[in-house]
Amino acid sequence: MKFIIQRVNAASVTVDERIVGQINQGYLVFVGVCDTDNYEIADKMINKLLGLRIFSDENGKTNLDLKNVNGELLIISQFTLYADCRKGNRPSFIKAGNPQFANEIYEYIIKKCSEQIEHVEHGIFGADMKVSLENDGPFTILLDSEEICR
Repeated sequence: MKFIIQRVNAASVTVDERIVGQINQGYLVFVGVCDTDNYEIADKMINKLLGLRIFSDENGKTNLDLKNVNGELLIISQFTLYADCRKGNRPSFIKAGNPQFANEIYEYIIKKCSEQIEHVEHGIFGADMKVSLENDGPFTILLDSEEICR
């Protein structure tokens, strides 16, 4: 499982010219799932995501987490995080999770985050989405379950 986390001042996702998710200060999180992932891995990744202290405190140090700043989440599924570009110029997505399984894990992540964060928005799994954001910093982090969980 991979999460790309961007600290944002605002972000939104549009499908068919209609905004389906929108947040103010918080994290825009792109989620990639592979077939070896499971709910235990998802829980560890969620805990790491929500525990990250990447917001500035009164001294300008990155000491505050999402809850400390009443931050919001926008979660977007993105199978392309598992692109394999080692051979040729056309990426292979064979490592990306089966769509049905990946959607189950994606929905689980949304549900579990919603239990801890008041405002959680999301995209539409498998849709052609347009994502807009104002990156704060910029501050972008990659969480990879290969490093976090195993």
